Amino acid sequence: MRGLVVLTIVKYPESVLREKAVPVEKMDKKLDVLINDMADSMYENDGVGLAAPQVGISKQVIVLDIGHGLRSLYNPEIIEKSDEEESMEEGCLSLPEILVHVSRPSRIVVRGRNEYDKLVQVEAEGLLARVLQHEIDHLNGLLIVDFASSVARSFLKSKLKKLEKNL
Repeated sequence: MRGLVVLTIVKYPESVLREKAVPVEKMDKKLDVLINDMADSMYENDGVGLAAPQVGISKQVIVLDIGHGLRSLYNPEIIEKSDEEESMEEGCLSLPEILVHVSRPSRIVVRGRNEYDKLVQVEAEGLLARVLQHEIDHLNGLLIVDFASSVARSFLKSKLKKLEKNL
């Protein structure tokens, strides 16, 4: 039995965070290990979601837990979005100490494969919808700062430069 494995969280401006992640071809032992390690890493860093690029792996894999148990999906895609949007402050483990107001569809439907290799459809609203969208953004090379208003972006510039220097 494996113990706790905590992967290093990749921080901005690492290039893997800006790349489109590669689809997973099939569920196998390596993917199962990755999902478990990502879950350990998310919990150890007090996160509610984590995408594989955030641990330096360019694969379309996400894990999340908003308080109702661990969920994992690979090759997730948003297939429906509501017109109604909600704005909320978001943080990101890859952008420490940065919070951005992000407007997102309040309800979505996501299709992907779970850890049992079963094709599933998740209808989500509220926090679950927000976390799913945030993690799927990571798979497409998008970060919360990309959604910031121009005023917020100018304020964030100094914080982002500080992160670049810490690399």
